[in-house]
Amino acid sequence: MKKVLIFGGSGQLGLYLIRRLSKNYSLTVLTRNAHQKAYRLRPLANAGYLSIIQGSIFDEKKLRHLISQSDIVINLVGILTEINKANSFKNIHTNFPYLISKICNDYNVKQFIHISALGIEKAIDSKYAESKINGEKAVRENFPKTTIIKPSIVFSVDDSLTTRFMTLLNLLPFFPLYYGGKTKFAPIHASDVAEIIFQVISNEIFSKKIEAIGPQVLTFKEIIQILLKCMNKKRILIPVPLLIAKISALFLQLFPKPLLTLDQLRLLKYSNIKSEGSKTNFDIGCPSKIFFEEMVKSYSFSWRTGGQFSVVEDDKK
Repeated sequence: MKKVLIFGGSGQLGLYLIRRLSKNYSLTVLTRNAHQKAYRLRPLANAGYLSIIQGSIFDEKKLRHLISQSDIVINLVGILTEINKANSFKNIHTNFPYLISKICNDYNVKQFIHISALGIEKAIDSKYAESKINGEKAVRENFPKTTIIKPSIVFSVDDSLTTRFMTLLNLLPFFPLYYGGKTKFAPIHASDVAEIIFQVISNEIFSKKIEAIGPQVLTFKEIIQILLKCMNKKRILIPVPLLIAKISALFLQLFPKPLLTLDQLRLLKYSNIKSEGSKTNFDIGCPSKIFFEEMVKSYSFSWRTGGQFSVVEDDKK
């Protein structure tokens, strides 16, 4: 049985990936706090198919030991906001991929899969985008067989996107539409991304760049409208001038868990959909199956008045 090493396995995507791979592969997950994460990760796999190792992603000695024992290495590690110098975009999205891809090459690992992000090429004013682009370049230079998967926004009940927006929509009587709410996205469910990774492994797809997109394209405004519909609530949606948006981002990024940062505001300017001439999951025979509204509706009851037993307007018809 092939051995798969996963970095970032305790995040949103990792939870779905462990569940998808554990029937076919022996898995090892490196995490900063094994005691804290184990209770959530262990039930996802059959006994004996998942090892949870505690350690730092920058402990090169431990990385070399783990990678030397692996057939396949998957990097899911990513952050949306910079926390400190150690957890900066450059460290997490560029330096870490550089390090593990180099080690993968040193030990002649069979397959290395790196998760990046869609729609970053044009976002030259974003530190997040710059670090992701440099990370892609690094892994390709160090390990030419790397397959890079670039998802649009990933959603699920465990995300920090839909859940955060629904929390804000519950609290605010109005909601700001940055850039007029016209930015386009192709939301993809975390389980669909996990399936793409499974297909890349099982079909031995090497040296490819695959854009992971959902089955539909939605504008930012349409996403907010769907969330409101699922919550069975109405809010005033207000297009916000860029200057006011920047001022609000300066304030919101001061929260312990920032609701919006200046860098995220810059990213919202650029659409997050299939780029011209690219290969997507549909092209490799792995179409996304989960539609945004259908899935969000299944877990939005926590944000409805009346909770799980409330009735959404469409259900009354």
